[in-house]
Amino acid sequence: MRKILLLVALLGLGTDLTMAEASVDAGAKKLVTGYDFLKQHKYQEARTAYEAGLQQNPADAMAHFYLGDTCRGLKDWVCAEAHYETALELNLQSSMADLAKQRARKAKVWRLLDEGKQAITELNAPPTKVAQATDNLDIANKLGLDDEQRALYQQLQGKLQQRHTQVHETTASSQHQTRSMALVPTGEFTMGSSMGSADEQPEHRVYVGAFFMDLYQVSVRQYVRFVEAAHHEVPPDWNVMNRPQHYDRPIANVDWEDAVTFCKWAGKRLPTEAEWEKAARGTDGRTYPWGNVHPTRLHATAGKEVWSNHSALTPGGMLEEGKSPYGIYDMAGNVWEWVSDWYDQDYYKTSPPKNPTGPSTGWTKVVRGGSWGSNPDGLRSAERETHVPSFRGFGTGFRCAKTP
Repeated sequence: MRKILLLVALLGLGTDLTMAEASVDAGAKKLVTGYDFLKQHKYQEARTAYEAGLQQNPADAMAHFYLGDTCRGLKDWVCAEAHYETALELNLQSSMADLAKQRARKAKVWRLLDEGKQAITELNAPPTKVAQATDNLDIANKLGLDDEQRALYQQLQGKLQQRHTQVHETTASSQHQTRSMALVPTGEFTMGSSMGSADEQPEHRVYVGAFFMDLYQVSVRQYVRFVEAAHHEVPPDWNVMNRPQHYDRPIANVDWEDAVTFCKWAGKRLPTEAEWEKAARGTDGRTYPWGNVHPTRLHATAGKEVWSNHSALTPGGMLEEGKSPYGIYDMAGNVWEWVSDWYDQDYYKTSPPKNPTGPSTGWTKVVRGGSWGSNPDGLRSAERETHVPSFRGFGTGFRCAKTP
């Protein structure tokens, strides 16, 4: 009992000794227990005891001071700072006040550094949060840093600079993507063909919101970067395609999932069937991307009989006369292009008039545009072809779209 009373006095609990000899206050017991745990560096147990004790004695300045020390041991800087400052507000005895001020300042510095670290290392932190983190680092530096804090401060400054560089590069990459894409504006167009096969009918008007479409079919060069960065499985015949002389030719032998995954990796998506057809033929109901003139070798890479180890394909952007109304290359020939939609031969009979996305389920996916082996009819912009999603072939590739 004498030991408990002595500790109670040391902690400044202000307990009447005569009354304490009869019955020690429950809150005071918790504070004494907390002090014992603190000396043993059992910080979590000490915190629990102090918080319980302070519920009974909330105005005990020394208890708040020691709880600050406990939270400091746990590296809970918000808690440490708050309790040191509370101890000072409760007129902590002068012999301890200076120490409380020093530790409160140091806890504040750690808090600012920790908050800055969380924001700077958060992948999708908004710019406002990163800006606040930058301000926090500046404040922490002005408050004064010890050697350990300065090491963290310098590390965070380096990460902050890296982040600014990455944001700049991402912005530049996004601008480059936009420059390598064509904007297809909002509006209606004629989809399908009354002269085509049954699955192209009925010819109907469709409204499509604005979107961007890749100017070129995805090239082998782009796919090489994707494979290396995403550690994606290579398609069949990769040892033939992955050669410098083919880098600017379209990638082929990719299935629907490959196409979807690439577009996601690039920050884009596959176009819908309606988007693809509008990008190919525009709004005047033309038969081919370039108009109604029968295709020639200046319009499209088509009508070839031999694959020739990827040499049957033409590098993207070569056929100026074959561009669509929006300046998009090779929307007829070279390789068929996967789109996002499931296929239903009767879909046009019931499809919505605004931004149709195809049936909700199906067995096959739509491909569009014809390939290096297609005849003129297969190059028509309204032509629909299908493959199971797992299909891979020398004549199948893709391009990506993006919502503004």
